[in-house]
Amino acid sequence: MEILAFGVQADEKPLLEAAFEGHHEVRCLDVFLNEDTAPIAAGYEIVSTSVNADLGARVLRTLAAGGTKLIAQRSTGFNNIDLGVAQQLGLTVARVAHYSPYSVAEFAWTLAMAVNRRIVRAATRTRDFDFRLDGLMGRDLHGSTVGVLGTGRIGEAFTRIAHGFGTRLLGWDITENPVCVALGMTYTDKERLFAESDLISLHVPLTPATRHLVDGRALKSMKDDAILVNSSRGGLIDTDALVGELRAGRFTGVGLDVYEAEAGLFFQDRSLEVVEDDTLARLVTFPNVVVTSHQAYYTEEAVAQIVAATLQNVLDHTAGRRGENVLVPAAVVQEGDD
Repeated sequence: MEILAFGVQADEKPLLEAAFEGHHEVRCLDVFLNEDTAPIAAGYEIVSTSVNADLGARVLRTLAAGGTKLIAQRSTGFNNIDLGVAQQLGLTVARVAHYSPYSVAEFAWTLAMAVNRRIVRAATRTRDFDFRLDGLMGRDLHGSTVGVLGTGRIGEAFTRIAHGFGTRLLGWDITENPVCVALGMTYTDKERLFAESDLISLHVPLTPATRHLVDGRALKSMKDDAILVNSSRGGLIDTDALVGELRAGRFTGVGLDVYEAEAGLFFQDRSLEVVEDDTLARLVTFPNVVVTSHQAYYTEEAVAQIVAATLQNVLDHTAGRRGENVLVPAAVVQEGDD
């Protein structure tokens, strides 16, 4: 059987092909699944998609009409999939329940350190042989207060690193993680976390309840010199409100690996085009902001685990087994932490 994989990155393609060799053929496309590209999947029983695929009702109906039976998403989060419509259409939807939490946690700290120590600005200057230190002063994170929203696998890994820095730890989640408590974390309400933290990092899934978790009110309650990092989902932050606070000169730095309107932009080369997203265009102009293109997960270890899980999802489907990664059909769906 030939599998059709959408949104495959150049580094990911050989890993996918090697994993599927001896099992099934895989056709890798660099285009992303959306309403325009969905007809390409006609005749393919199994389709694999990336995190920024559009799997809304219209796309799902096109896939089902073309004969697709399984959608194997190569990510943990699935906020881009209309699971109710998929269930109605009789589609099976599977994801990657987990992969290396260190990939995202380490990258979140990379963003935090980059904005704190002005790494991007410093590197740009030295390329022009400008070796002045003006405007490059950061601060010690040792002894500062770090707030972690979401203390699942990734949040725990982030907390372990924070503990190594010698920070005071505040946490917010539905349930307490005993590992984080053992590391000295105090769980509190998010209002106190926003108000007291010097560094805030987001590690919760995007659901209707968490959309714009960091809204205008939350942003205003943060310290003027706080550092905010988001390596989870763009929709957790009200970006327009964030731009307003940045224009007012607030925050030491903001590190964003995700953006709420990233679909259709991230993972693509738009350097020769006019980007019509005024919010993003303004966001990247702030000298205290670093934006990367949803690459926190992108390590050899994490991608290998994602590919292996995707293969297992396909093998389970073709063998008639229900694997642990199946979301639909399901009576109750619980989303993962990234």
